[in-house]
Parts: sequence; structure tokens; C-alpha cells
Amino acid sequence: MVEWKKLGEFTTHQKAKNKKHVTENAYSITQAGLIPTKSFFKEKTNVTSSDTSGYYIVEKEWFVYSPSRIDVGSISYLKDEGPVIVSPIDVVFSVDKNICLPSFLLGYFFTYKGKKDLLKNREGVEGMGRRNLPYESIKDIEIPIPPLAEQTRIVGILDTFTAAIENLKEQIALRRKQFEYYRDQLLDLEGKEGVEMKQIREIFDTRNGYTPSTNNDAFWDNGTLPWFKMEDIRINGRILKDSILHITPKAVKGKGLFKANSIILATSATIGEHALITVEHLCNQRFTNFYPKKIFEDKINMKYVYYYMFKVDEWCKQHINQGGFASVDMGGLYSLFFPVPSLQDQQRIVSILDTFEASISNLEAQLEQREKQYEYYRNKLLTFE
Repeated sequence: MVEWKKLGEFTTHQKAKNKKHVTENAYSITQAGLIPTKSFFKEKTNVTSSDTSGYYIVEKEWFVYSPSRIDVGSISYLKDEGPVIVSPIDVVFSVDKNICLPSFLLGYFFTYKGKKDLLKNREGVEGMGRRNLPYESIKDIEIPIPPLAEQTRIVGILDTFTAAIENLKEQIALRRKQFEYYRDQLLDLEGKEGVEMKQIREIFDTRNGYTPSTNNDAFWDNGTLPWFKMEDIRINGRILKDSILHITPKAVKGKGLFKANSIILATSATIGEHALITVEHLCNQRFTNFYPKKIFEDKINMKYVYYYMFKVDEWCKQHINQGGFASVDMGGLYSLFFPVPSLQDQQRIVSILDTFEASISNLEAQLEQREKQYEYYRNKLLTFE
């Protein structure tokens, strides 16, 4: 039998502040969950302000959610031993575990209905960054409460999926480390027999990306030509045959489209990201496009260039001109030496690294499938209407 109880009937709003500096172990609530704040920073030391007296204290299995800003409605609970502290803008509450298991409640808040019920209580103006979700506005949400034994059974099933998902994530992380290790070893080519060292300007023709002409009313309407932006790399990866946005031929300027099988490298704004584009295309002004000069067209495997560009990414991140707008030291970039082994050696390197990438892609596909299964069963098991 399932009872429906208001959230406020079995939770307590916790407002204890860190006045005595009980801990400096700060956590942040994000869409990815409740995680140590220091994980956002390169320096793995205390990154909170010197005065943490206004931060809220969080004990084990207490909930934290973001009541405002971009992560509004993000919710999780502390699975580790406490206490930790969270920002004064966050909301903290505890659960009466004689009524509801924290893991059961969190699972419910991730169901379609749970998300909808939580977020529909936002107050204020939508779209202007002034959305707010105070505890007082959610305490009347009705939560399905089956007997504790049934909650335990449901949580156990979902934990099996979670364990499988975490195992796949660990395998992917390990395989990525192996891939990066072998990539660095294989691409350490300077001084090796048969390897020419040429400056980038000697090997590649380069062009800057741009925003297409907007004079034409049909700029976006029924466009067929790919126009790549940073979002394409973030969302769809680094080897791309299509873009999120498309333009019409009338929007193309000057020298026309960039050639297929060329590299785009972010040289301003989000610096040190690249992709191999396998079709004719345009890219925005944040990118510089690289294509082999005619003399090198028959000497360069562009998949090899794609892999070596990971080393160029790191160089770019370390050679930035700081001014009104951060950009790569382009003179230094064009003077950078680029190793050109024989085509046979390039193909050998590509084949080895492709094997790693295929393995990672296979694991990622398994992860995506398992996450979909988890979401399906979570909604099925936690729907009581």
C-alpha cells in the first residue's frame, strides 16, 4: 500500500551555519550531483572563501538543492560521512528515515513526475535569472511513500543498474588514460629516423572562420551547408560530418567553403579544442582551418593530423595572448614544428589509436544503453499513480 505524504511532513529544513568553522570541506550542488567544490579547480586545496561561517552544514544523508540560478532544482544528498558545508544560497533538509529512505526520495525526484513537481514550484520571473525555489514552496509536494521494505526492494534494483553504470564509467576512464598514454608515446617523433620536422606554416594553408553573411533573408531558412561552432564539438564530438546549424549558399563569403577532411582549431575564446571535419563546410570566427598545401597533400594522412592536434591543443592553452579577448599566439603557432613521418608510419599510428577509440566508443555505447535502461526502470518502479 502506498501513502502520499507532503514533503514537509517527513523532512526538516536544516539551517545550521558553520559559525565555529567546524569544517572547510566545501561541496557544490550541480546538475551532476553533490560534489567537492575543489574538483572544479586545478589547485586541489581549499577553494572556499576564508570566512565560511555563513555556509550551511550538511550531515550524511542530508539533502541539498539549488534554489536559483542556472542549476535551479538540482538536487542530491550527501552519501559520504559529514559534516561538509555548502553555499549559503543552497537549501539543506533532512529526511525522517523511519518514513522514507533518502535514496528512494532522490530516485523519485529524478522521475518525470518528480522533476515536474519540483520545478513547477519555482517562483519569480522565468528567463531572467530570477527563478527561485525556496523550501517553503516545495514542502507541500506530495510524495508516494510505500512501506520501507518495498522502498528497500526498489532501491536495491536501481542500485544494481547504478553499479553497472559506475563500472562502465571506470572502464571508460581507464581506457582513456591508456589511449592518452599510447598517443603521447606514438606521437613523440622528434629526432626519430625518417621523420621530417616542418613548421606548421610550411605544411598547411590556414584560413580564419567567420560569421556568414546575414544580408540574405534566407540565411538560416532551408540551409544545407554546415556551419560549425564550438557547440558542435561539445555535443557531437571531434570527428564531424554535419553541424547543428546550416546556412544557404548565398550566405557564403569570399573564398567559399573550407575543404573536406580539414581541421578546425579553436584559437580564440575557448582555446585548445579541435575537430576533423569530413565534409565541405564553414566554421565561425573562433576557429582557424588547416588544410595541407598541395606539396603535402600526398604526404599527409589527415587522421594522423587529427591525432597530433591533441598535442597542438595543449601548446595553444599554454601560449595565449591576454588582452581584451584571449587568443592564441598565432605567430608562435605557425612556427611550431610538426613531425611528418612516412605515410606508412602515419597509417600505423592511426590504426593503433583508432583501435583505442573504437573500444572507447563501444564502452560509451554500452553506457548510454545502460543509462536508458536505468531511467526506464526508475520511472516504472517509482510511478505509483
